[in-house]
Amino acid sequence: MTTDSSISGSLPRVRTAQPSGTGRRGKPRPWGQIASQLFLISASVLWLLPILFALYIALRPYSETTKYGYVSLPHSLTLKNFTDAWSTSGMPHFFWNSVLITVPAVVIVLALASGVAFVLTRVNVKINVALLIVFTAGNLLPQQVIITPLYRLYLLIPLPSFLSDSGLMYNSITGLVVVNVSFQLGFCVFVLSNYMKSIPEEMYEAALVDGAGLWTRFWRLTVPLCRPALAALATLLTTWIYNDFFWAITLMSSGDKRPVTSALANLQGQFVSNQNLIAAAAMIAAVPTLVVYVLLQKQFIAGLSLGSSKG
Repeated sequence: MTTDSSISGSLPRVRTAQPSGTGRRGKPRPWGQIASQLFLISASVLWLLPILFALYIALRPYSETTKYGYVSLPHSLTLKNFTDAWSTSGMPHFFWNSVLITVPAVVIVLALASGVAFVLTRVNVKINVALLIVFTAGNLLPQQVIITPLYRLYLLIPLPSFLSDSGLMYNSITGLVVVNVSFQLGFCVFVLSNYMKSIPEEMYEAALVDGAGLWTRFWRLTVPLCRPALAALATLLTTWIYNDFFWAITLMSSGDKRPVTSALANLQGQFVSNQNLIAAAAMIAAVPTLVVYVLLQKQFIAGLSLGSSKG
């Protein structure tokens, strides 16, 4: 009887091919990949350097910077500038003003843009292309160009007393909401219309067979599929509208109605400026946008990659 050992002994041994010495080592990285990584690292450092420097100035006492200069080694670090900026400039009140401007503006822009984009992409109208060009062209108009006629219009357009204390669009939170909605609407229509075009036409045909009306196809079919795009746009709009400084300065005369970005101007003296205090206030003002990005990070990244896998 043949044993297992004899059978195994009679079988030829199969030797696996050993990779050559050069194969064991990792492939050398191409110069293009190395250059791209160096470029990304340099860009990241240049992007973060002003923020880190502002944080460094905010943590230093004002007396120390006046004595040794802003570009010097610290002798002590403190959080007093943050507490003084919070109390001196009245930032809680201005934060609330920013909320009253940003939240309604973002909601109105997304609601109007989604409706307009749906009509432009899913309703057969002869002027669809012309309307899309008009909404897109609105983003090419600089804000500074129309500030003079817009300022005069705001002085002429009346508003009810519950929307404006002055009875005009000028010097009112409603006026800032309207102007932000007007300037952000075109970009959102452009983005949402391009995304809605990528939704398969067969889904709408099946919905029509089931008897779905226009509103049902928009609210129950299109809007749920556009959540990644809406979340990405909500993050961008919140950042843009919250950080707006130009409209609040030109279309508002009352300092107590301005958003938090304008509150930083209250810390600017006529002859002496405490840059440490202003830097601390700027760091505090940036916190809400960071919170919004952290909360909507996954949706924001998904929205940025929309259409990347489509031909």
